[in-house]
Amino acid sequence: MTNYNQINKNHTIFLFLLSIFFLILSIDIQISGLTAICFFLIATVGVSHGSLDDIKGAKLLRIFKIKKKSLFYLIYIFISLIIVCAWLLFPFFTLTIFLITASHHFGKEDSVFGKIKRFKLRDFFLFLKGSLVISAPFYFHTYETMQIFKILDVKFNQYNTDLIVILIFLSLISNFFVNKNIFLSLLDSLTIIILNINFEPLLAFTIYFCFLHSIRHSLSLIKEMNNKNIKKGLIIFLKKALPLTVVTALGFLIAVFLLNEYYLLNSAIIKVIFIGLASLTFPHILLEYLLEKNEKRT
Repeated sequence: MTNYNQINKNHTIFLFLLSIFFLILSIDIQISGLTAICFFLIATVGVSHGSLDDIKGAKLLRIFKIKKKSLFYLIYIFISLIIVCAWLLFPFFTLTIFLITASHHFGKEDSVFGKIKRFKLRDFFLFLKGSLVISAPFYFHTYETMQIFKILDVKFNQYNTDLIVILIFLSLISNFFVNKNIFLSLLDSLTIIILNINFEPLLAFTIYFCFLHSIRHSLSLIKEMNNKNIKKGLIIFLKKALPLTVVTALGFLIAVFLLNEYYLLNSAIIKVIFIGLASLTFPHILLEYLLEKNEKRT
């Protein structure tokens, strides 16, 4: 029987040691077309962990006794389009809500290797844990992070460095509250910090999002496919995840080509990455919430 917890443990330790290796050797990856490579990884490996949402959606429809599966796709796409429109009209507000929502999502989903403690302020501490993904690049690479926000049509005239430091500190402290496996939880946070010390924000986020967040969440889905055999579970997961992953990647690619008519290629890619992720994150999180809430009742 496959020990998924051990796999997650090995995966966490490996990423931490790899980030230490990069830091010690001061390996700063400077590749021509790095933004495009990050885009490819996020649009494939990164989004793949949400590519079973159609299966989860079908499950939710069964709970509500709704037979039309097409209704799920229509609602999912509708919510995504609303987020895109909201970003175009109210970029600062939409980005703020996205960062808050994504922080909680990262904090919760990155804790799947261990049991999350249950207490009244749990969601707040999960938000603090996940907020490190945003606060770390803001502190260690302020200028580059501000440039990304500028491309996303969001400008910060002032920011409080002390507040960022406090947020990073609280994020580290939150590991002692949210997860019973404090050691692995701390390794995650230290990995995120080290990645952001060594790499510029987009690359650091790509490594985190694709090879920590997405892979860990995918492992939990593979476990659902087959709890006893990871190879069989992986094959089932890949077959089921491939269609929506390909559709999403093609959608991202088309959006880049369209925006490239009006913006430089790197700017177009960054817009598609973050606005695209926001448009997928909200319906993804809403689906997870509704499914979790209604499964408890059934």
